[in-house]
Amino acid sequence: MSATPDSTLTDPQQIIADLRRKLTEAEAERDDAKAERDEGLRRETETAEVSQVINSSLGDLAPVFDAMLEKAMRLCEATFGVLWTYDGEEFTAAAMRGVTSAFADFARTPLQPRLGTGLARLLGGERLVHITDIKDNEANGRALIDLGGARTTLQVPLRTDDALIGVFTIYRQEVRSFSDKQIALLQNFAAQAVIAIENARLLGELRQRTDDLTARDADNRALIARQMASIEVLKAISASGDDPQPVLNLLSDARTNFVTRMQP
Repeated sequence: MSATPDSTLTDPQQIIADLRRKLTEAEAERDDAKAERDEGLRRETETAEVSQVINSSLGDLAPVFDAMLEKAMRLCEATFGVLWTYDGEEFTAAAMRGVTSAFADFARTPLQPRLGTGLARLLGGERLVHITDIKDNEANGRALIDLGGARTTLQVPLRTDDALIGVFTIYRQEVRSFSDKQIALLQNFAAQAVIAIENARLLGELRQRTDDLTARDADNRALIARQMASIEVLKAISASGDDPQPVLNLLSDARTNFVTRMQP
């Protein structure tokens, strides 16, 4: 029997082409995985740096908020940002970064939430406000566009015990939505801001308590000093008989000792 070509054999050129395609796909997947890993490490590093700022701030929130804004804007590719605090009635810009001078002048005046705005929606309980094109949202007014050039905005609430205490806001000057990862990142920064605010509150309470205890201790030392001086004078009177001079000398010494004991 004569040999016939095996029709099941694949064309060698096709095999080579398939291998090259698979290699290209593998290299692309490797590059994507490396880029995602590097981005994750960068996010973790930025978050850790903010935590260090919180720990070293000693209750001063200004450097904490500024560091958060700087890192959030860079990682989320935002043009400018504002961190608002809320006292139950008005929103106050606690930190601003990258804003125009005109927008800064506008934001320095405390804001009352107007119906339909992002701040009012968050006050109403929404988890976040993400507006791709501010021009499509009339409630936000013209200030964001005319004064800041904003087109896309992302706002995340700062909450403690379900109460709104602030809002983390970042803006882009072009129409481009924020990604899910960027939204999650801003939510993480907002959570850190809440921790910083709570730390500052607890530190303030601790300092006040320490001041109260110090003042109370000073009062106690003064009372003890007066009581001891009175006891010494009474003893001198009992032992002096008709001679008043020892008593007068003791009174003078007691006054000197009282001043000395009162010194810290």
